[in-house]
Amino acid sequence: MKMRSGSILFFIFLLSAIHGLAFAHADHDEEDGDNGDEMRLEMIHRYSPRAKDHGVHVEIPPTQQALIQELHRHDIVRLQMMAQKRQQNAHDQGLNSSSSSSNSTRRMDMQTRVSMTMPINTGWDYGLGQYLVQIEVGTPAQKFMVIANTGSDLTWVRCQSHCSKGCGIRQGRKNHQRVFNADRSSTYKSIPCSSQMCKFDLANMFSLNKCPSPLSSCRYDYSYAEGSSAFGAFATDTISASLSNGKRTRIENVLMGCTESVIGKGGFKGGHGILGLGFGRYSLTTKAALNFGGKLSYCLLDYMSHKNVTSYLTFGANKKAVLQGKLSYTQLVLGDPSSGAYYGLHLEGISIGGQMLNIPIHIWNPNLGGGTLIDSSTSLTHLTMPAYRPVMTALTMPLTKLRRLPSGEDPFDFCFNPIGYSDHLVPKLVFHFAGGAKFAPPVKNYVVDITPGKKCIAFVPATEGPCIIGNIMQQNHLWEFNLVQKTLGFAPSTCT
Repeated sequence: MKMRSGSILFFIFLLSAIHGLAFAHADHDEEDGDNGDEMRLEMIHRYSPRAKDHGVHVEIPPTQQALIQELHRHDIVRLQMMAQKRQQNAHDQGLNSSSSSSNSTRRMDMQTRVSMTMPINTGWDYGLGQYLVQIEVGTPAQKFMVIANTGSDLTWVRCQSHCSKGCGIRQGRKNHQRVFNADRSSTYKSIPCSSQMCKFDLANMFSLNKCPSPLSSCRYDYSYAEGSSAFGAFATDTISASLSNGKRTRIENVLMGCTESVIGKGGFKGGHGILGLGFGRYSLTTKAALNFGGKLSYCLLDYMSHKNVTSYLTFGANKKAVLQGKLSYTQLVLGDPSSGAYYGLHLEGISIGGQMLNIPIHIWNPNLGGGTLIDSSTSLTHLTMPAYRPVMTALTMPLTKLRRLPSGEDPFDFCFNPIGYSDHLVPKLVFHFAGGAKFAPPVKNYVVDITPGKKCIAFVPATEGPCIIGNIMQQNHLWEFNLVQKTLGFAPSTCT
């Protein structure tokens, strides 16, 4: 089971952005393989002049309150699902060592100077709590805007096969959705039910539908935390992308889903599918990282960023990132992908105004039902009550002289009139990670505008673990996931 201004919120970032390594082969025939570039994939803002060309159509929530409520509902369901999986797998010890062979390691060592990058823009105007990225699937390539989801291993697009050349066009016009025409791709290969991959590997990772015959395509029923489900057939195909030097690269034999139907569209508004950025054995992240040094990075734009400002999702060393400080590193905790391909961190404490808060240490221990995840597909930052109470007490104490406003249906406990407010009134918030790394987000990441006359402290209480550092808190920082060294690096950045 996997998973979802303008004066308004922020919450829209993902990248669902981003969240083992083996099985990849990148075809570098169109570049020399020693260029020092990264592989870049771009996410397009809805109001960019290019967006209309990608067939993205969505109905935007009528008010910012409506958007907040929608995002909060999505977050709550996702958080409950995460907690259940973590509880069921409390003693996971990390990725299966067999998922990274010595051959894979050697290949990654040779490819560390090559990388790919995808541009990222906020998904606010798509009515989503995620980011969208453009990918090119098949040979010849067909372009799609897909939702980047760090909690999902499967990359899929809306798809039809055995229906002639016009099937994708007809379906796309009818439903305002682009549809992948599998028949037109010379590199598309279905996976039969009789294959070892279907019977064992995929059966252990995904929820499969019954096969009517051994020669039938291996089929999935892929569910997400907010209640949406995708139904279709597994296949492999080629993903194409541009390198930052303008040349092209291809990643062959990528496991993908040919999704024929979707139930519960709440999680997929505006997207043609899902880009699975989890670290499972067959995920695109795993395959791309194998060819680009084992690194994945993203930088989430401020929610007030101009619609034409673009940043990138990068596979490989992100040498073009504009940093405003040195990278800090901490341990990245990669659990068993079968229990949810989430990125865990060893958070040791939180300080406010230079004072460490009195938070029970077991709150940060995943083996005791706690722990901390960094998730680009969750919008808000969720803290369990033993952490939430002291954080809110310390942050709100200097704001008591401001006029308190009722939260109403907003998910926040402390809201106020901004007259007389200044960011300088809010004490500095710092997350302290194992190894001494400190993440000090800017105040605008946790004191947010709800309406022109209302601000709120953007923490949400969670009834059970783990704690989640959401994408709003992550914005305007580069986040570098090293799946080989199992480290997370981060630093302030302009994200452009």
